[in-house]
Order: sequence, then structure tokens, then C-alpha cells
Amino acid sequence: MNLPNRLTLFRIVLIPILVLVYLFPYAQFGIELRSWLIGSVSVSAVNLICLAIYMVAALTDFLDGRIARARGMQTTFGKFADPVADRMMTTTMFVLFVSRGIISPVPVILMTCRDIVVDGCRMLAAANGKIVKAHMLGRVKSVAQMVVIALILINNLPFELWGLPVSEVLLWFSTFVSAASGITYFNQLKDDILESK
Repeated sequence: MNLPNRLTLFRIVLIPILVLVYLFPYAQFGIELRSWLIGSVSVSAVNLICLAIYMVAALTDFLDGRIARARGMQTTFGKFADPVADRMMTTTMFVLFVSRGIISPVPVILMTCRDIVVDGCRMLAAANGKIVKAHMLGRVKSVAQMVVIALILINNLPFELWGLPVSEVLLWFSTFVSAASGITYFNQLKDDILESK
């Protein structure tokens, strides 16, 4: 297994670690973790640890694709596992936020449904021998989701100090772009999807 694929697998391995750190019942085990007050906004050590893990995962996402392209190490496994790892990570983080009542489940449901539709389109394309290239909207969606997750983990700082709901606005922006890119993928393959034999 080459280096890019190992980085992708490492990103997947980080997911259960992230879940454990975020949901672990520290108080039940007598573990007290610090929180820092910035202005009127509190940021916990747990969130900062999760942010660090998430940033490492984001770095591996950047590196695996860059290394694969630069060294000619692109593989079928990598093409499959890389987007799967990305979606697993972002969906896991959003579900964790929903579980704590931090965000509404609606955008998470919409983005997850979009991902299912896009994966179905890609599977159909592969079965028909077609290659569906990543769309610019998909890249914008991925970047917006990464920024949203980071902002939520630091409680929307520094924007929260000024009363600006930037993380919430970006969450809905991500949802809109996600839906738009899903429609784009569908339109690219609608003839194959709607064909009847």
C-alpha cells in the first residue's frame, strides 16, 4: 500500500478517536478538563483537542491527493477511499454537533442525502464506464464544511464576540452549495439515470 493510501486510512482511523474524545464521559471518571474564557465565550479543552485531531485529518486529506498526483501514485482504492474518508469525517462531526444540540439536524440530513445521491451517480457512472470529474461546487462545499466544523469547535470565535453568527451562516451556505453540486452531478448523468431498457 502506497503512502497516499496510508494517509487516507490514517484519516479513517482518526474518526473513532475523535468520537471518543468528544463523547467520553470525563466527569464520571473524575476527570476535570479546563475551559478558557475569551471575552464572554468559553472554549473547552475537549473541543480544542478535537480541533487538533480534525486539523491533522484535514492535513492528510491535502497531502494524500497532492502526493498521489505528484508521484503518479493514484490507485483505484485511493479514488474510492479518499472521498469516502472525507464524507465519513465531516458527517461524523456534524452528527456529533447535532447530538449535543449545537446545530439543527436539517442541514445535516440534507447534506447526507446529497452525498448518497452523488455516490449513487458515481457508482452508475463507473458501471457505465464513465468518469465523473469533481465539480468546483463540490470543492467549495468541502472547504466550507471544513471551516464550519473548525468554527463550531471554537464556538464561533472570534465572530461570537461581535454577535455575528458566521458558523451558522456558513453551515447553511454549505448546505446550499452541497445541494447545488448534487444537482450538477445528477444533471451530468441524468440520461444514464433515467434511461429505460
